[in-house]
Amino acid sequence: MTKPLRKDAQRNRDLLVEAARGLYAERGLDVALEEIAKTAGVSIGTLYNHFPQRADLVNAVFADRTETVAKLAEHALSLDDAWIGLTSFVERVCELQAADRGYNELAATRPPQIEDLERGYELMTRIVDRAKESGALRADFTLEDMAFVTWGIARTVEATAAVRPEAWRRHLALLFDGMRAPAANPLPEPALLPEELARVMGGCG
Repeated sequence: MTKPLRKDAQRNRDLLVEAARGLYAERGLDVALEEIAKTAGVSIGTLYNHFPQRADLVNAVFADRTETVAKLAEHALSLDDAWIGLTSFVERVCELQAADRGYNELAATRPPQIEDLERGYELMTRIVDRAKESGALRADFTLEDMAFVTWGIARTVEATAAVRPEAWRRHLALLFDGMRAPAANPLPEPALLPEELARVMGGCG
């Protein structure tokens, strides 16, 4: 069992997470740790005491997003129309990306994450399978293909934010049309295997 933090230590940790959340949202994940500590009003040593690695701080900042994604997935599965469930889930996740530069950069290195990986895999697999079983989603679409959707939108958000912040919605609509079963043509390459996706994610991250 993890020992609870003292009140002052918990306060410092909360200040660091809030400072990082604001800076990441505005400027991305490359913000210097020293600046995050300064914004939080604590020393860099205090930051490292709580977050020995940069990834530890990133995970703490976006822990609430992983739970949000889980809730979005559960809502998608509650909808009667499986295609609307799939597309609404993807669109809501992309809205999270568009609203937060740091989260968008995180999404560019990996597909939507849910804190409990087994739970996340199960939920998103069910979303994809329901849409295929309904006849709306092309039969050769896999869960691994979802990564290409997420990564593509992440790059569109990044490239167009200063010129046309909502341009990603057009890109996503085009992708959705390509995912529909009635218009599907044979694909030139097989889907990535789960282990191949894991290697790609490792290289991006």
